[in-house]
Order: sequence, then C-alpha cells, then structure tokens
Amino acid sequence: MKLLDRLPKLPMPPWRRGAATAARPWRRAAAAPAADTLLLAEYAGPDGLLAAADRVRRADWADWDAHTPFPVHGMERAMGLRPSRVPWYVLVLGLGGAAGGMLLQWWVSAEAYPLVISGKPYFSWPAFVPIMFECGVLGGALGAVAGFLAESRLPRHHHPLFESARFERVSDDGFFLSLGAAGREEGDRALRLLEETGPARIERLDAAGVAEVPAGGPGRGRPAPGAAGAGGAAPPERRVPPEDAP
Repeated sequence: MKLLDRLPKLPMPPWRRGAATAARPWRRAAAAPAADTLLLAEYAGPDGLLAAADRVRRADWADWDAHTPFPVHGMERAMGLRPSRVPWYVLVLGLGGAAGGMLLQWWVSAEAYPLVISGKPYFSWPAFVPIMFECGVLGGALGAVAGFLAESRLPRHHHPLFESARFERVSDDGFFLSLGAAGREEGDRALRLLEETGPARIERLDAAGVAEVPAGGPGRGRPAPGAAGAGGAAPPERRVPPEDAP
C-alpha cells in the first residue's frame, strides 16, 4: 500500500475554483457549486496542452487546471493567470521584520536597560542597522515560504486526481488538463469542451471511481451515428474503483 493511500482523503475544497477564478477574484461570489466530477485529459506534448489551456480559458470555465512535469513557457498567459502574490508576502514580512528588529533594539537600549556606552545616545540607530537588516532578511525568507504554501494551498495530503494511475506520469512525461464539473449537465459540457481540444485520452473521476471515456465521436462515450455495434449500444466505460486503483 502506498503512503498516499494511508493518508486521509480529503474532498476538493469548495474554494478551489481553478485558474480562471484566480485570475478574476471578483467572480468568486458567483462561482458554480463545488465540483463532484473531474475530467482529466492527457495530451501528447506541451504544444497540445498550451492550445487546450487557451481554448478552456476562452470558454471561461471556472474550475480547471493544467499539470506538467516541467514549467512550460507561455502557460501562464494561456491560462490567464494573474501575477503571483508571493512577492507581496516577502515585502510585507520583510519590512515587518526590519521594523521589529529596530523596535526591539530601541526598547532594549532606550527603555528597558538605558546604559551610556562611550558617551553615545541611548538610541544610537546606526549601530542598530545590521540587526535590522538581518531581521528584514529573516522576515522576507519566512514570507516567501509562507506565501508559497498559502498560494499553493499546501500542505494537502491527497487530491482526487491521485486516484488516476495515468496521472502519475505528470512527474515524468505526462501533460494533463483537468476540469471540474458539478452535475451531469455541466459534466457533459466539460466533456464536449475537452473533446474540442483533441486530447489523446480522457478519464472521468467521481465517487464511483476512475473511468476511461472511450473514443467514439460526439460525447466520446456515445458513438457517432452508424458507429454503434449491432445492438446499437455504446461501448461501456471501463471503471476502476478507488480502492483498487494503483
């Protein structure tokens, strides 16, 4: 059993709204309900994923994300991501650390233990600059770590995409795009949108498990006219229960 399988599996939080909502924070109040289905599309390379991300962004889908094994040039622009807020964490905590260091030295030297040393004033600020600088560096470093964890929504022990065995390739050579959908109607619209991007494979992840959506024309799971078998039935989806997924 893998370590991730032993950790508690948390549902996707309702405030996770993907790149489009992150780029437009004023739309969060009108965002759709929390997704109960994830559609995971796999692409042959970064070019296909870039085109797919641009198409989904232009469709103004709310809950979606792109997953790559390495940074892809132009992905931020294709997804419509806003600039990172981590530098603001660094700035605020860095200035706060510098101010706190200067304030502490003033209190110690001028208020708590006022001592005359070499005839200098109690608040001899030039001597306090090195400590103030070091406290500013420490605050900025802590701000960078805290900002990264907060903006990345970490730590998070589990994500619904971990149920997909193919998604393990995202750290090697896989390029994926995931769409969240709430309800059957929105799930069908998400499937049609992904079909327009020309993925190599699509999987559906929901409470029933992981299902590979077979190729077959409109709706992917529904064959095009004349493509059904003798019985006229669509090929069944191949499901893997979550507990049996690798």
